[in-house]
Amino acid sequence: MDREPIIEIGETVIGLEKGDITNAKVDAIVNPANVNLVLGVGVAGVIAKKGGSTIQRECDDYAPLEPGDAARTRAGLLPAKFVIHAVVLDADGNASVGLISEATRSALTRAEEIGLKRIAFPAMGTGVGKLPYGDSADAMLTATLDYLETRDVVRLLEITFVLYDDDAYGAFRGALQKRL
Repeated sequence: MDREPIIEIGETVIGLEKGDITNAKVDAIVNPANVNLVLGVGVAGVIAKKGGSTIQRECDDYAPLEPGDAARTRAGLLPAKFVIHAVVLDADGNASVGLISEATRSALTRAEEIGLKRIAFPAMGTGVGKLPYGDSADAMLTATLDYLETRDVVRLLEITFVLYDDDAYGAFRGALQKRL
């Protein structure tokens, strides 16, 4: 997976990568979660399958979470050290731009609370949540840029959006280019 750096804010590089987030060699990957932190389908299902059952057992200790909040677990057998489970679905299973923004900020906050340097996000809310890639990209990038620009100290050095297909990659690339 080749990484394409796009924007630098201070010492933090925001980049794009096409591929499977569960293969990302970062400190933490983000799972777009439901309030009960059940690793069922989509990105969560792949995390459970590749990472092993210990991730779900740790999720059970944190659940339920409020929509927009995030919790971290170890990453089991995945290359990353941690999975940050960011709740992008409300109790009825619906995603919204507002929840995507909140969940993105919460995931970044959790990463910094534990001193992580490199984090990878998928296109949140686009699977089960059914949001268009463009809406997800705009919400996630706006939240990320706001987070970086309003913090006095940012420890994160790399924020990578790992996107599974060409459509998602194109939407995120376009959204980033608008911000240059």
